[in-house]
Order: sequence, then structure tokens, then C-alpha cells
Amino acid sequence: MVNSSLNLYFRRQSKPENVFIYPVPRPPADNSPDSFTDSSEPPADNSPDSFTDSSESIEDQKPRRQQWANKLQFVLACVGYSVGLGSVWRFPYLCYQSGGGVFLIPYFLIMIVCGVPMLYMELAVGQFVGRGPIAALGSLCPLLKGTGLASVVISFFMSTYYCVIIAYGVYYFFTSFRPHHPWVDCTNRWNTENCWIPRLKDDNISRPYNSQTPAEEFFHIKVLQISKGLHDFGTLRWELVACLLCAWVLVYFGLWKSIKSSAKVRYLTATLPFIFIIVFLAKSLTLEGAQLGMKYFFQPKWELLGDAKVWVNAAAQTFNSMGIAFGSMISFASYNKYENNIIQDTLAVSLVNAITSLLVGIFAFATLGNIAFEQSTTVQDVITDGPGLIFVVYPQAMAKMPASHLWSVLFFFMLLCLALNSQFAIVEVVVTSIQDGFPNWIKKRLMCHEVLVLVICVVSFLCGLPNVTNGGIFFFQLIDHYAASISIMYVAFFEIIAIAWFYGVKRLSRNILEMTGREPSWYFKFCWYVAAPLMIFSIWVFYMIGYTQPRYGDDYRYPAWAIAIGWIITSTSILCIPIFMIYVFTKAEGNTCWEKLKSSIKPTIENNCPLCKKNACEHTDMYDDHEIDRMLAEKRNGDVITFTANPHRISDNTEPSSPNPTKRIQPP
Repeated sequence: MVNSSLNLYFRRQSKPENVFIYPVPRPPADNSPDSFTDSSEPPADNSPDSFTDSSESIEDQKPRRQQWANKLQFVLACVGYSVGLGSVWRFPYLCYQSGGGVFLIPYFLIMIVCGVPMLYMELAVGQFVGRGPIAALGSLCPLLKGTGLASVVISFFMSTYYCVIIAYGVYYFFTSFRPHHPWVDCTNRWNTENCWIPRLKDDNISRPYNSQTPAEEFFHIKVLQISKGLHDFGTLRWELVACLLCAWVLVYFGLWKSIKSSAKVRYLTATLPFIFIIVFLAKSLTLEGAQLGMKYFFQPKWELLGDAKVWVNAAAQTFNSMGIAFGSMISFASYNKYENNIIQDTLAVSLVNAITSLLVGIFAFATLGNIAFEQSTTVQDVITDGPGLIFVVYPQAMAKMPASHLWSVLFFFMLLCLALNSQFAIVEVVVTSIQDGFPNWIKKRLMCHEVLVLVICVVSFLCGLPNVTNGGIFFFQLIDHYAASISIMYVAFFEIIAIAWFYGVKRLSRNILEMTGREPSWYFKFCWYVAAPLMIFSIWVFYMIGYTQPRYGDDYRYPAWAIAIGWIITSTSILCIPIFMIYVFTKAEGNTCWEKLKSSIKPTIENNCPLCKKNACEHTDMYDDHEIDRMLAEKRNGDVITFTANPHRISDNTEPSSPNPTKRIQPP
């Protein structure tokens, strides 16, 4: 079908110099969306100089991708994800679970060997290809395209339970406005006879056996109304359902305009929390007994280095806090300008992430030291480790500050900001991947980006409802253990194999040189090729050898059927890789297995633009192959080319620079 919007008009003129003219968009002459002319005398439809392209319809054309308005927006997006729930919630929780200071050794080692190099690699891939994780990895190595899909599946699972943390934060935020905080004493109707308030240090009374502090009872009995286990799901906690709905409404309106809306929100949510963290840190260090927590945090128990769980937790925390193998950083970088200097972004995000984790760790463990001092016990016996650690420790810390109501409100507002940053990044992965994979279906069925985001938010909200039942906290930890710890290392290993081994470190280095003008150092190349995959594979093997079943607290052990559910959750992401490998291999060109293998690992990424020699530019989005071939022929002949462009292939945020729709440049 001939599409009149693709008419192209060439006019040759004799010029004293070689000049190549390419179009700059201008408004349509007749106010029609399909009309775009550059001359007051357009050729007739039967003119020999007219050109029509019927090879593809407007619906089949790849939409032009949005870009960050400035570099600060991109950095804030990456920093906001890093300094989010990964630092404030997961880091203290996993560090406490892993024995304190010993956790820091594998954490920073894995960050240096795997975290920083893989972050650099993902930013480079996303910026070069300009697509989400599925399309990006599929174009570099079709055989391992399932790795991108696996990362999206993990991100979807995380979005369903990460938003539950936001729901808890919303609940505590509104509770902080009450004139009397319910987590400071045992006079509330839900408190039991086991509720115990720490006495003054002069009383020298240790904590009774089986006792709980008011903050613990408020979280478990009032907020969660916790059941006896996963077998007793109970009913929905309607207060938490309302908070979860509120959380998803915030997420939707932060993402409904894609990066145009989320980038503006991050100016607040990614910067304000740093002020609060510093203030809370300064106050926590002045509490009595803070030195006990500092000793536990910085003095490692060396014998625990032989425990595979410590290394797995450190690897999971590194990947979670930096967004590695979740597809978030690839998605963020896909909105970058082609020439953006990603090494600066990599170092900035890594440094901020490491410093923030340390500051939050000091704040959390100084508070734990104070609680241990008041209870005349050790830091490791203060509280049962679990995902609700921050909702027990931090409220107690806020209660000790002057104007405690104000600081409680500010703290939980900070927690909401940090959690929303993480949730924006996770949901953005799912949205970007679906847009890249089904652009035509979305345009025909969902009509616009806002509807797509709404559908994803509604589905994720419904999938998150089991987490806000009476037994929801047990389900919450089960998903967190199997979806975000075990699976992520598996995906990270195949991701680096796909990019560094199959696509090749040399190719990636050339791509980075093309974009930034500077090749990566030998250190990054060594980590990509040898150190990172070897470390990830070793941790994975040692974990499987020393595998232990998850538990909640000290007493609850998950039943066998719950463990089976956990492995099913893990397999939904893990199996994406071998299934896609088999599919791509069987569909690959070739008569023998070797030919099919070579074909299936051959990159399918588009060739560099023949006009400007770049991989991602406005030419490939504005013109089809026929147009570019004609332009190249004219350029070789030294002719001046004047033509009309297809308005459907032009970025929405491109403005006409002058009434004249042509611009002269010297040919490259």
C-alpha cells in the first residue's frame, strides 16, 4: 500500500562545493499530519523525481525513543535506585542476618570485581543499543536473549513485593501524626503480657525470655496481625490493602508519562533523603551504647567468611543496590544521548551507593547498640532478623529524638521517597521491555503509554495482595529469598557471558570508544572477561553445595510445599534462558549444528548509520533504507539534496529551527 506520507522529493543543483543537505523538521504546510513539504513548488505525484516507499506502514515503524532532558536526570535516576530500598532496607537487614562486620568484606570485594564493571557494561550496552534489556541482549547475542527476559521476570516479581514496603511506609507515615506513638509503650489494646519496656541502665535487668518490645509488637500484632505461618494465610489486612493501593497510585503517576514524569519526581525523591540520612546518623552516634553497635558492624567474625550464605547475601545486595542484572540500568541508559560519558556516571553511582550503604549501616547498628545497652544484652540478640527490621529498629530510634513526632514523620517520608525511587526503576524495566517487544500491539490495543503503565500497575497490585494477608510476611520473605537472591546470580552470570564472551569485549570496547571517544581500561576488560564471571559462578556453586532452607526469625521453618513454591518462582526466571536458547537455536540459519550455533550467536544489532557512522542517530529513525541509499548516491556525486521528510519518523520533542526545512553540512 502506497503511503503518501513517505513521498520524497529530490532536487539537484550544481554547487561549487560538496554539500550534503539533510532535513530539519518543520510544521506541515496544509496542517495535515501526513503533509510535510520543503518547497513552495512540490512535484506532482507522477514526477520522475518523486519517490514513494510502500515497504512498511506507519504502524510498523520503530518509534523514536525519548531522551533524558539533561545528564542530571539520568544520574539521579541511577542514584535514586541505588540509594533506595537497597541501601536503607536490604543492607541493614542482610548485614544483621550475616553476622555484622564480616558482611562488609565480601560486599565491597564483590562490588569492586563485579558491581562496578558490570554497571559500566550495562550502561554501555543500554546507551549503544538504545533499547530495554530483552531487545538489547537479544541484538548482541540472540542465543542468550532469554537472559533479558529473565531479568524482566525478576523485576516483575520484585515490583509486587517492593511496593509492600512502600505500603508499610505509608502506614507508619500516617501513624506518625497520632498524638501518641503506639510503638513506645505497652498500654495499647493489642499489647500482650510479653510486652517489655527496657528499664534504665541502673536497674541492670536483662530482657526476659520470650519478651517483645512495644515496637516489635506493634509491627507483628497490630500492623501485620501475623499468623502462625505460611499455611495460615488468613484474610486480607484491609488497612494494608488501602496503603498498597495508595502506593501503586503514587507509582503510576510517577511513571505515566515515562521519563518525562519520573525524572521530575526524582529531583525531590533522590536528593532530599540524603539530608535526613546525615541528620539521623549524627543523632544515632550520640545514643548511649552506640559503640556496641559500631563494634558489631566494623569488627568482623572471620570464621563466618567460610559461610556461603554470607557471600550470597553480599552478592545479592550488590546486584540489588546497583541494579545489576535487573535490567534497570540498561533501561535507564537506553534513554541517554549517544555521546554521553558513561564512565563518569558509573563511578559516581558506585561511589554514592557505597558511601550511603556505610552511612545507613552506621545509623542502623548504632541504634541497635543503644537498644542492646538498654536491654542489657548483646547486639545479635536484640531482635530477630527479618525483612521488618527497619520497622522495629528505626521507630525506636525516632522515639528517642527531641520532637520525636516531627522526626518520625520526616523519617518515614524519607523512606517513601527512597522506596519510590527503587519502585520507579523496577517498573520502568517492565514497561520499557513490553514497549520494545510489542510496539504495534500496544498502539492498536492500549492506544497510549499511560494505559500500558496502568495495566502493569493494576496487575502488579493484584499479584501483591498475598503479601498483605495475615501470613503475607512469610510469603514476602519467600519471594525475596528465591526471586532476588538465588535467581539474580544465575541471570548475572549469563548476562556477562552473552556480552563479554559471545558479543566480545573487543566489540564492546569499540562501541564505547565510538560513543565516548575513550576505550575502557584493562581492568574493566579483565573483570568482564575473567574475574566477574568466575566470581559469580563460584558463589553460585558454593551456595548450591551449602544450600540451607530459608526461615523467618529463629523459630519458623518453611514447610516442604513452600520450598517447592520458592523453587517454582526461581524457575520462572531461570528457565527463560534455556528455553530461549533452544528456540533460537532451532530457528537459526544453517544445515549443521555448528552453523546454527554460529548463526545464533552472531549479533543482529543494526549496522552503523552510513551517513554519520553512528549506531543510534536521527537518520535511522527518520528514513528507511531506500531513502538512505538515495542520499548516499547523491552525496557521492557531490550534489545538493533537498527533500521532504516523513513526520512520523521524527522525534516528538524536535522543534523546527527555521522556516527553511533544510540544513547544510559537510559530508563526513
